[in-house]
Amino acid sequence: MSGTRYHMAAAHERFPPDDLLAQAVAAERAGFDGLSCSDHFQPWWEPGESGHAWTWLGAAGALTERVALGTAVTAPVHRYHPALVAQFIATLERMNPGRAFLGLGSGESLNETPLGMDWPGTGEQLDRLEEALEIIDRLLAGERLTRDGRFAMRDAVLHTRPERRPPIYVSAFHRGAAELAGRRGDGLWTMADPEMAPAMIEAYRAGADDAGREPGEILLHASFSWAPEDEAALRGASVWRATLVPDYFTDDWHDPVAMQERARREISDEQVRSSFIVSSDPEEHAERIREVERLGATIVVLMNISGEAPLEAVEVYGREVLPRLRGGRVEAARRGTRAASA
Repeated sequence: MSGTRYHMAAAHERFPPDDLLAQAVAAERAGFDGLSCSDHFQPWWEPGESGHAWTWLGAAGALTERVALGTAVTAPVHRYHPALVAQFIATLERMNPGRAFLGLGSGESLNETPLGMDWPGTGEQLDRLEEALEIIDRLLAGERLTRDGRFAMRDAVLHTRPERRPPIYVSAFHRGAAELAGRRGDGLWTMADPEMAPAMIEAYRAGADDAGREPGEILLHASFSWAPEDEAALRGASVWRATLVPDYFTDDWHDPVAMQERARREISDEQVRSSFIVSSDPEEHAERIREVERLGATIVVLMNISGEAPLEAVEVYGREVLPRLRGGRVEAARRGTRAASA
């Protein structure tokens, strides 16, 4: 029986926030251990969606009782001042004790440039993220901060803090970010890519070792599209090909129309199938997730990109995929949710 935990990620780029709340409730009933959501100002394509992550998480917390809750991921370095992110996560944890976590990353131009923000190079992004992590940590610890520079503050303090400091998981797509996750984070969040993940995990552990810290969680992120037929599952996932262009994450790409047009030219259906879990067969979904576990995940984050049948896909995971992965533990989780609701 697997000891891995499974989180479902809600895709604000693809679904309206009220639909995602229905998915959140279904995910808890299905036996998922956690729930995260993307935090974007605009989607990777048009037409798309763009609900506000933190508003949505408050509602998701009120409608669920057991699952962990957090972002996948928030960028506290441009449109969000890190002090506000500290306030967001402190509030979420205060309202949902023991359940909140914070996923942090350096963001994309897609979400910063439309708001008039600059889009710096990778080195500057990493410096900003490290400074933001320090600020968030110190505010959560109760410090009062005054500082100049990128994130100016005058006597800033969190007046509402939770009893428990929520864990902070740092997203990494290159070695420098993975080492930063090891030095300052409580876990590493990276893609479930067999060519990328081992190097990111090694760098994360090296960063933790250099800082004299024990490594924490390894969150590996995958996306799944289920539908009753394979071709429908592919149709549901096809819009996500825009996320498979690597330089969209690093360079100044911020026009969703141009991004999707380029992705249609450059990313094939076969690349979509190989990069995402796209199938009508629950066993294929389970086996692909087992491959992610073998890469070293302690938490597998599964973004629901099932555009054809999103709610039914969550229910299929509850009936047929999660039980294949961990046997009776999924039914125990369901019983806990039902008992709390009684």
